[in-house]
Formats: sequence, structure tokens, C-alpha cells
Amino acid sequence: MLRDSLPTDESLFVVSLTVSDAIRPKVTVTLDGEQGVGIDECAQVSRRLARRIDEHYGEDASYTLEVTSPGADQPLRDPRQYTRHVGRSLALKLTDGTEKTGTLEAVEAEGIQLAEVVKEKTKKKTLPAALVPFQDIQEARVVISFK
Repeated sequence: MLRDSLPTDESLFVVSLTVSDAIRPKVTVTLDGEQGVGIDECAQVSRRLARRIDEHYGEDASYTLEVTSPGADQPLRDPRQYTRHVGRSLALKLTDGTEKTGTLEAVEAEGIQLAEVVKEKTKKKTLPAALVPFQDIQEARVVISFK
């Protein structure tokens, strides 16, 4: 039911959908897109979802609906989110417990090309880009720089 109300525009996709377990449940939909997501797109999806919920559960249903985009501090959850971050620095936590930081050079079907930055004595060295499979990434965050 909800899936029918979610974006049909191929550039938008759902990153997460949660429903709180409360007397008045909160439905939170996080959207993203290849070019990001604007407030107008969130509002449009919110109206469509509210209409569908009302049609299915009745207008007297008690809930709170929030349609949002991921914040800059939130991890990347969907492989499609990486594309617009090419050229930026990422911090990765891998499933084997290791961590890597480097520049996202490219996105491929099976993973990302990361030019890892490593410390050697007192200076930093950038290694050639290497493939990091999506299945090996436990968490990826864009490193925010204020330089």
C-alpha cells in the first residue's frame, strides 16, 4: 500500500521507512536521489502518502508522517547514494572491523573505487584507487570538511 505512493520518478528512491511502536505511530520516510532531494519533492511525496494512508485506514487514523532527506551526518545506506559523492572523502567501516578513509573515485555495480589515505610516519599518502565491494561496507559516511 505505501510502496504505491512512494516516488515513481526514477531519480528518487527510499533509503529507509520506519514506523514507531507508539499509541500515535510516527511514519518516517527518508528519500534520496541522484541529485539530492528538495523540500518540494518531500512535500509532494508526503501529500501522496497521507492520501493513501487515509484511503486505506480512514481519515480518523492517528499517526504522524515525516518525509525527509538524509542529513549530511547520516551514513550512506543505498548504493545509489554514492554516485553524487564521487570526489568527496568517505570514512568506511568494513565488515571485518577495519576502517578506511579516502576519496571516492568511482561507483561500479559491485562496489566503489576508493583512493585510501594512509599515514606513513608524519605524512599522509594516498594509495591508488581500489575496489571496495558494497557487501564489505558496514557503514559509509561522507567526511564533512570546512576547509
